[in-house]
Amino acid sequence: MTPQGVQALEQSERHGTIKLETLRRTAEAMDCVLVYALVPRTSLEQMIEERARALALDTLGRVSHSMALEDQEVDRGLEERIEAFVAAGIRERDLWDKP
Repeated sequence: MTPQGVQALEQSERHGTIKLETLRRTAEAMDCVLVYALVPRTSLEQMIEERARALALDTLGRVSHSMALEDQEVDRGLEERIEAFVAAGIRERDLWDKP
């Protein structure tokens, strides 16, 4: 590889425009293996808890609105209702389905 080619690779990497195929070929030329990974910013457990909470808030918000329209608001606190909803109504396999 020429110095200009290396410079072009570095520049495209710096600008975020480098292609995976280019990285793969570069790795092969250097007798390396390209490893491409997505690394979460939080733990998987925290991601699951946050997603379950978001689903619960979405569902409970719609239910609360309907109940308020019928003058049947729920007395329990929101946090308590969220915890109960998550425990009773959300399975892990449902977390990533679109509502």
